[in-house]
Amino acid sequence: MAINESLTHQLRQQARQLLEEKRVDCVIGYEPGRRRGARPAVIYEPAEADRLIWGPECVHNLTTYLHNKKKPRRRGEEPPRVGIVVKPCDSRTLNVLLAERQIERARLFVIGVACEGVTDGTGQMAFKCTHCTDRVPVLYDVLIGDPPPVSPVPDDWSDLERMTAMPPAERMAFWLAQFDRCIRCYACRQVCPGCYCPTCMFERDDGLWVDAGIEVPQKYVFHLGRALHLAGRCVECGECERVCPMGLPLMLLNRALVREVETLFGHRAGREEALSPLLFELGPEGSPI
Repeated sequence: MAINESLTHQLRQQARQLLEEKRVDCVIGYEPGRRRGARPAVIYEPAEADRLIWGPECVHNLTTYLHNKKKPRRRGEEPPRVGIVVKPCDSRTLNVLLAERQIERARLFVIGVACEGVTDGTGQMAFKCTHCTDRVPVLYDVLIGDPPPVSPVPDDWSDLERMTAMPPAERMAFWLAQFDRCIRCYACRQVCPGCYCPTCMFERDDGLWVDAGIEVPQKYVFHLGRALHLAGRCVECGECERVCPMGLPLMLLNRALVREVETLFGHRAGREEALSPLLFELGPEGSPI
């Protein structure tokens, strides 16, 4: 796989220093995959810093793993202090989670990486990068790399043109056909850093609106419900669509709501530490309701 040697060296130095000085208990970053590409890695010792890499295949949004670090490992201990590597789109997630009281800024050391875009599984630039307007993380404690000299192209929402041009009946038929292919594996929910409720409403035994069935109506409610829960909160990292084994165009739903929320309220999730305008309050443990 392609590795940026300069950024990888800087990243390893930073991670090693943080662990040697005991400023963090672990660092969440990337390491080479067993067969190809990169995969998430959590290191705990300075000697493990040489496992970390940076390159165009570092596509994962690592902030999802922060939910596993919110509580102490043992009773009587403090929650761990975590160093985390973030791209610009990932960094917007941190602002969302901070606003929703899911993470403590004081226990986080953010290693931002200036990014020119990452690649998908075919070696082409990931779709999310084609409309990304950020090249430097919005939140970081230290920045690795220099901002790219070329400014990103403003978001023109061209990916939504075909869907929005469809008549309502044709659009409904399109989405029903997509949802029919869903196998309810919940990979989209598991990978999403914005889905962190202790018990998902779609798996409750007494679900009023949807059960665990795999008929089209249940799948329809699941995907629309999840998209609406992310309205004003989705940072467009594209992880849900990337991991979907059936290749559902989930970002069409999310991006349509992103555009609506920005048009109506002037809010783009994660640009700053602010709650979605659609959230009236936070429930137990900061869960949005």
